[in-house]
Amino acid sequence: MISLFLASCRGRLAAGLVLTMLAVLAAGPAAMAQTEIDITGGRIDPLPIAIAPFLAGGGAEEAAATISGVVTNDLGRSGYFAPIDPQTFIERIASFEQMPDFASWRQVKAKALVSGQAVIEGDKLRVEFRLWDVNTTQQLAAQQFTTSPKNARRIGHMIADIVYKAMTGIDGYFDTRIVFVAEQGPKDKRVKTLVIMDQDGFNIRPLSDGKDLVLTPRFSPSANEITYMSFGSGEPRVYLMNIDTRQREIVGEFPNMSFAPRFSPDGQRVIMSLQEGGNANIFELDLRSRSLRQLTNVAAINTAPSYSPDGSMIAFESDRGGTQQIYVMNADGSNQNRISFGQGRYSTPVWSPDGNYIAFTKQSGGKFAIGVMKPDGSGERILTEGFHNEGPTWAPNSRVLMFFRDTQGESGGPQLWSVDISGYNEQRVPIEGFGSDPAWSPKLN
Repeated sequence: MISLFLASCRGRLAAGLVLTMLAVLAAGPAAMAQTEIDITGGRIDPLPIAIAPFLAGGGAEEAAATISGVVTNDLGRSGYFAPIDPQTFIERIASFEQMPDFASWRQVKAKALVSGQAVIEGDKLRVEFRLWDVNTTQQLAAQQFTTSPKNARRIGHMIADIVYKAMTGIDGYFDTRIVFVAEQGPKDKRVKTLVIMDQDGFNIRPLSDGKDLVLTPRFSPSANEITYMSFGSGEPRVYLMNIDTRQREIVGEFPNMSFAPRFSPDGQRVIMSLQEGGNANIFELDLRSRSLRQLTNVAAINTAPSYSPDGSMIAFESDRGGTQQIYVMNADGSNQNRISFGQGRYSTPVWSPDGNYIAFTKQSGGKFAIGVMKPDGSGERILTEGFHNEGPTWAPNSRVLMFFRDTQGESGGPQLWSVDISGYNEQRVPIEGFGSDPAWSPKLN
């Protein structure tokens, strides 16, 4: 039995979180064959999965219902799974220790089954779950968690991540957070506030008071800090903020406009665009020495820089050729090359966490599209397009993109959406009001 203690010196889980691994079995070829999660022509054949209502003990009924609900919602929204309506279940699991009646689950067309229980023990919540392959009757994964009852939703996300990985072979992305700019008020007087939430739209909390204009929040590699722009008193400043304590520090005050700050993969540098006259060039700021290094020096607008995952290269947008296009260069500014050559204008390049793709916004024919291409510019694919789509950000598993879509009219405004890298499973993120410029955190655990 392996015990893992997850506690953050940044106070991510103040109560601490203890995980006791019972068994997590990698999904081998035989198990994978049972998933029937196939992608054909950008479509996915979702896997029918049963999430049995979690049993409760010691007064944990609310936590049990929350956990099973979160697991159901996460897996269903992923597009890879089709949770079965509990009202159709034949077997009502009465004990976590009992073997499921697999014939009953086959009868409701389930290919996989999740069962679990939540028990309050003193001031702690103990949660156990098991994942079963209904056809082979094999247990694919099982795990036990001990934490504070207030972390019930997060336990649900972590269980969903384990199920997702066991059934698809791809890392999950549910135990993550999104920081974005919330917008409220009339269209011509919008108040913009930094906000953070779980990736499913729950646990929303503000990070700023709305008094200053805030733009382009971006996570650090540790998921505990963000960098963003603020226009207090009309002066542009780049800040670092601890998202749990809300303590912030000024990275720098620059005499001219600054744009799009973003962390390096090691968290030691921030890259940004600084305006000089009618031009803007890309600079790198060392957070330890606070020394600034210029990486581009072209009479053009060079902005929206994004590091490759290994930090060796940078993608950015530039209009040096007459229109906005995507370029890549070495991290020291050398070897600058254009990689976008399709019809239209390209902007907001963001490197995928696995390094295989660069996401972008493309404007052509009066529409804004979100797409991806390989780092050499080949394999361009449009995932979604519409009136105004912009600002893609990657899930940490490089399978899902979130972006914002503006709607027309006096009552219109930006809303958050997500789409699978295949172009499938496009859906709105359920938040109240308007939101723009999302940034996806790394996995929290």
